[in-house]
Amino acid sequence: MADLTHFDAEGHAHMVDVSDKAVTSRVAVAEGWVKMRPETLALVTEGRAKKGDVLGVARLAGIMGAKKTADLIPLCHPLPVTRVALELAPDTALPGVRITATVKTTGQTGVEMEALTAVSTAALTVYDMLKAAEKGMEIGGISLTLKDGGKSGRYEAPA
Repeated sequence: MADLTHFDAEGHAHMVDVSDKAVTSRVAVAEGWVKMRPETLALVTEGRAKKGDVLGVARLAGIMGAKKTADLIPLCHPLPVTRVALELAPDTALPGVRITATVKTTGQTGVEMEALTAVSTAALTVYDMLKAAEKGMEIGGISLTLKDGGKSGRYEAPA
């Protein structure tokens, strides 16, 4: 378990001590999607969803999710998030909504979990707002596409 930093020498879970790490600018980008029937997507693109502005509400939920990550994931550090941006794009080829979250901070640990939580929260909100029209929507593809900053440097997911 030497490579797993959230476990001590005895295998017990613990919060990683980042106090000796350098403060650096950090960024993470994550993506995901919500697949749905074309007629459900039309409710979004035509503004006919009964609960209102699906993409706007999901964008706000994603921002809030990123800011609350440490409350949801037990061993995450609470971070001073300096930027959270969400893009929610209808995609008729999917069909559904593609979600991208970008999170930034200046700190001693990265914001990968915040970006992933932002996408997950936004996707769940899209589902919640449209579930009356379609219960069989599928959420997926949630992954880290980029992280930069800190000791481990830059990571870019293969295209």
